[in-house]
Amino acid sequence: MFRGITLVPADTKIDFVGQRAITWLVSALLTVVPLILVATIGLNMGIDFSGGTLIEIQTKKSPANLAEIRGKISGLGLGEVQIQEFGAPNAVLIRIASAPKEEEQQASVAKVKEALGDTVEYRRTEIVGPTISSELIAGGTIAVVVAMLGIMIYVWLRFEWQFAVAAVASLVHDITATIGLYAVLQLEFNVSSIAAILTIIGYSLNDKVVIFDRIRENLRKYRRMPLVQLLDRSINEMLSRAVLTHVTTFLAMLPFLFFGGEAIYGFAVAMCFGIVIGAYSSIFVASPMQLILGVRRDAFSVSGEASKAAKERAGAAARA
Repeated sequence: MFRGITLVPADTKIDFVGQRAITWLVSALLTVVPLILVATIGLNMGIDFSGGTLIEIQTKKSPANLAEIRGKISGLGLGEVQIQEFGAPNAVLIRIASAPKEEEQQASVAKVKEALGDTVEYRRTEIVGPTISSELIAGGTIAVVVAMLGIMIYVWLRFEWQFAVAAVASLVHDITATIGLYAVLQLEFNVSSIAAILTIIGYSLNDKVVIFDRIRENLRKYRRMPLVQLLDRSINEMLSRAVLTHVTTFLAMLPFLFFGGEAIYGFAVAMCFGIVIGAYSSIFVASPMQLILGVRRDAFSVSGEASKAAKERAGAAARA
């Protein structure tokens, strides 16, 4: 009978928490170095956040003659203009810096079309003003902050504050590492990048909650087991499930990475990286942090839960 593929043996006993001196150093670098990269190299802000005009064209000849296109546009007095190949050899992306007024941006598009004429095919034109771009930056930042606060409250209510702090700290680690990837590879950072970060947060949190749930069960079950051994046992017990979930999700993202085209390339790269970094932080950041935060065993005992429930009932009666 076919039993399926077993990626991880059921009786694994890997000393994950025992390697915490090394993994915490790696995690610190993955958190701090990206911030330094963003401050020095900077992010390649897309038109969503930087504002400006974007024109995607397709030339009849392949590959496109970028020097010829640049020569036709450079004398139009449009300010800063970027011209680059976009995916296919005959696909070209023209970026024009943001102008104070939308009418000026519309005029810039008209000048480009007049200069290039009907020798190219105009596939799309996007205009984003400075006001809209600043609103998008603020909205994206608020979305990430609200998501993190909601996660902290949810994990705190479901488990204990130690788990909530560990979850948020590890998710911050995932976010900074992903942003560092955008800075290193100079991938375009736009609204879809925020969507990728929020997706990574949700996906990574699911993995952490599953391991937290097993830690809670083992805290009730093994009352005298040393905490380091208990954390390792919990991670190893959920390792097969975690690996299977991450591998299948990673494989599902590969077609988007290789065949999705330039429009979603940055999103696909971030997601593939996020799947890996999320698994790493669940095992080497969130779980071992319980040693630092001092998770209380009595909070998950039968008597501890009964005491907690009694306090909640007493508080509800007092408020009534």
